[in-house]
Amino acid sequence: MKFVDEAYIDIAAGDGGNGCVSFRHEKYKEFGGPNGGDGGRGGHVFAVADPNLNTLVDFRYSRRHEAKRGQHGMGSDMFGAAGDDVTLKMPVGTILADAETGEVLFELLKPGEVITIAKGGDGGFGNMRFKSAINRAPRQKTPGWPGEKRSLKLELKVLADVGLLGMPNAGKSTLIAAISNARPKIADYPFTTLHPNLGVVRVGPEQSFVVADVPGLIEGASEGAGLGHLFLRHLQRTRLLLHIVDVSPFDESVDPVAQAKAIVAELKKYDTGLYNKPRWLVLNKLDMVPGDQRVALVKDFVKRFKYKGPVFEISALTREGCEPLIKAIYKHIKAQQVEEQAPVYIDPRFVEAKPE
Repeated sequence: MKFVDEAYIDIAAGDGGNGCVSFRHEKYKEFGGPNGGDGGRGGHVFAVADPNLNTLVDFRYSRRHEAKRGQHGMGSDMFGAAGDDVTLKMPVGTILADAETGEVLFELLKPGEVITIAKGGDGGFGNMRFKSAINRAPRQKTPGWPGEKRSLKLELKVLADVGLLGMPNAGKSTLIAAISNARPKIADYPFTTLHPNLGVVRVGPEQSFVVADVPGLIEGASEGAGLGHLFLRHLQRTRLLLHIVDVSPFDESVDPVAQAKAIVAELKKYDTGLYNKPRWLVLNKLDMVPGDQRVALVKDFVKRFKYKGPVFEISALTREGCEPLIKAIYKHIKAQQVEEQAPVYIDPRFVEAKPE
């Protein structure tokens, strides 16, 4: 299935049904009075977060979504039926924004979450609503209210705990295949990853986290070069970034340090919030380096890169060093989850006393 993370749709809730003007006609009842019922409300348009979906491709080919209008009111005190609602299933992590202004209107962040994105119009009043001691034969009625109409831009940001960052062919796909259940395309040429891949990493019983692999970045990505800039949004909700670096490139003229610095620079240009996320350095393809040269190579890289955070030395191909990396990631994510759930302390001096 083709991966689509942007789509534009038009939605329209149903209009309310019109009220009815009617009078009771019975053989032995001279002044039957008004009995025109109200119109039914128009159908709503809902969006539901479906955890079984991971792309917006369905909305690329189905852009118009309309709910039914409410039924008109009828005589004999009969109200019109409400219009049928429309429910749109969307992936978890979908952002719904106004297509013209770009204002974010809704976000689907939890599986099963349901939001009303367009409200159906209320039904109009029938003439029985206007009966009074003075106005015993009212001929007034009101039309139904129109339903809401919107033009929306749908944008998908995948929900993952860890995001993989790096140049094309740095070994990101090999790493996610080695540590998770994902099976991305792997080849010996750049840009084999054309869309984000998600993988669940099992650490132990009921212990897991989700990793996202996006297409590799190249210099100038923040201005639109390459493919990676199209998918950087998928890293914005991650708790941790892993900067994957190929320390043993086939082309000896390529400097891994210069490539790593270029990635960091592009990240900062694209989004300072993404740049400020926790970012760990993962030196990959160490199986290609002779054992007696590894220590010196790693020290030289860290010194020239001027990096002071955690450094992990791995080979995604042979899984060397992957287990310590997985355990460190899980420990970091778990600590962040606990911190996010920590209760907020409120000074009792600033709490307004409730009246007895």
